[in-house]
Amino acid sequence: MWSSSQASTRGVVEMGRVEAGPSHFPKRPAPRNPARVNYLSRAYAVKPCSAGDRLGISVKCNLGWSSQPSPDLRHQFRGQSSASEAVLTSQSDLRKLFVGNEKIGVLLLNLGGPETLDDVQPFLFNLFADPDIIRLPRLFRFLQKPLAKFISVVRAPKSKEGYASIGGGSPLRQITDAQAEALREALCKKDVPAKVYVGMRYWHPFTEEAIEQIKRDGITKLVVLPLYPQFSISTSGSSLRLLEGIFREDEYLVNMQHTVIPSWYQREGYIKAMATLIENELTKFPEPEKVMIFFSAHGVPLAYVEEAGDPYKAEMEECIDLIMEELEKRGKTNPCILAYQSRVGPVEWLKPYTDETIIELGQKGVKSLLAVPISFVSEHIETLEEIDVEYKELALESGIKHWGRVPALGCEPTFISDLADAVIESLPYVGAMAVSNLEARQSLVPLGSVEELLAAYDSKRDELPPPVIVWEWGWTKSAETWNGRAAMLAVLTLLVLEVTTGEGFLHQWGILPLFR
Repeated sequence: MWSSSQASTRGVVEMGRVEAGPSHFPKRPAPRNPARVNYLSRAYAVKPCSAGDRLGISVKCNLGWSSQPSPDLRHQFRGQSSASEAVLTSQSDLRKLFVGNEKIGVLLLNLGGPETLDDVQPFLFNLFADPDIIRLPRLFRFLQKPLAKFISVVRAPKSKEGYASIGGGSPLRQITDAQAEALREALCKKDVPAKVYVGMRYWHPFTEEAIEQIKRDGITKLVVLPLYPQFSISTSGSSLRLLEGIFREDEYLVNMQHTVIPSWYQREGYIKAMATLIENELTKFPEPEKVMIFFSAHGVPLAYVEEAGDPYKAEMEECIDLIMEELEKRGKTNPCILAYQSRVGPVEWLKPYTDETIIELGQKGVKSLLAVPISFVSEHIETLEEIDVEYKELALESGIKHWGRVPALGCEPTFISDLADAVIESLPYVGAMAVSNLEARQSLVPLGSVEELLAAYDSKRDELPPPVIVWEWGWTKSAETWNGRAAMLAVLTLLVLEVTTGEGFLHQWGILPLFR
C-alpha cells in the first residue's frame, strides 16, 4: 500500500482529494533484504515460493510535508482549507482541534470464534457462508447457504475436538474485549476520550451489534481499525465489505464522519513489540544464537494474490523484514523463514506450507525452532492448538530438539500504546470521505485504498477457483481450472438432488437430515 514515510498511519487520505496511481495496483518495492526472508534457499536448499509482484496503491497526500519527513516533523500537521489555514506543531494541538466536543468511537474488527462447543457448527456456517471464503458461480449463488451448512456439519466434529483441547471454546472474544478496554484507557491517558467497540465477523458480538451500539451512543467521529496487521481480502477486506454495506443502507451512518486504517504492520510500536517478544523467547533456548525464527502466517489461496491483487503476501514479507531489522539493531542475527498455515481444500495456497517446511527443516539439521504467529494479535485455535500442539509434535517428530513459541501480542503495553497513537494520528482524516448528499453515497473506505482493492478483487472473483472444492484433475492450469469448475458443478448438482429428493449417500450417512 503506502510506505511508512508518507504517513505514520496507513490508510488515511487527504481531506477532499486523493490521487491514485495508474491501474489498480502499481508494483510495490521489494523487501529491503529479500535474502533474509528467503534464508533457507541458500542455507538449507529449501526453495520458498517466488516473491512475485509487490502490489499496492499509489496515494499522494498533500499535507504540507514532503514524502520523506524528517524526525522533528513527525508530530507536526498542516491542515489546509479554502477558508483558513492552521498549523499544528504538536500532538496536543492536533487533539484539541479534532477532538473538541465530538463523540469519538473506535471500532475494532476481528474474526470472532465459538465460545462453547455448541457454538462451533453455527460459527463454521457463518464462516463458510461468506462469499469471500467460498465463491460460487453467479448461477449457483443461491446454494451458498446450503453448501455452507453442509461443510460446517461435516467439519464440526473435527473442529470441536480442537476447541475441546484448548478449554472448550475460543478465548478470542475475551482477549479482544481486553484489548478494547486497554485501548480506551491508553487513549484517555493521551487526552482523547473515546469509546471502543468490538465487531466480530462470524460470531458475537457481530459487527451489526457493534454498529447499533455506536448509533445508540451518538458517536460522531468513528475510526475503523481491523485487528489484522496485514491487509487481506479474506480478513480485513471481508469485514470492511460487510461494514460498507451496513453504512450504505443507514442514513445515520452515511452522514457519520469516519475513516479506516486498513493495515498497520509498518508501525514502529508494533514492530518493536514483536521484536521484544521474540527477543524474550530466544533467551529460553540453550543456544539462542542458533535458533531458527519461524514466522508462521495464516495462508490465503494463491489466486487471491496472483489474480485478485491481494497485497497480503507482500505486506507480510515487508513486515518480517522490518522485524528482523529491529532484531539486528539489538544484536540478534538469527536466520528466519516464513511459511503459511491453515490451508483448506486441495487448491494451491501461498507457499511454503508450515507443516511441510517444518519437516524440511528437521531433515536439513535444524535443532532449535522458535515459532512466531505473525498474522495474529490474539491467542485462538490456530495458535493454541494448531501451532502449540500439531506443529510442535510435528517438529519433534522431524528431529527438531528445542521448540518455542512467541505469544500473541494481546494487551502488550507498547502495542496498545501504538494502536492508540494510530487512532490519534487518523483523527485529522475522519470525515475525509463523508458526504451530506444521500444521493451521492460514497463508500466507507477512502478512495485509493481498500475500495480500489475490493473493486479489483470483484472484477476477478468469478474467474477465481474456489478455496474449497472436492477434487481436481488435469495437467495444465487451464484444464485444472475448468475441471475444478466441473467438479463444483457436479457437487452442487448432487447436493440439489439430495435436498429435493430426500435420498442419497448424504442421507445414508446421516449428514443431510441435520439440515432440518
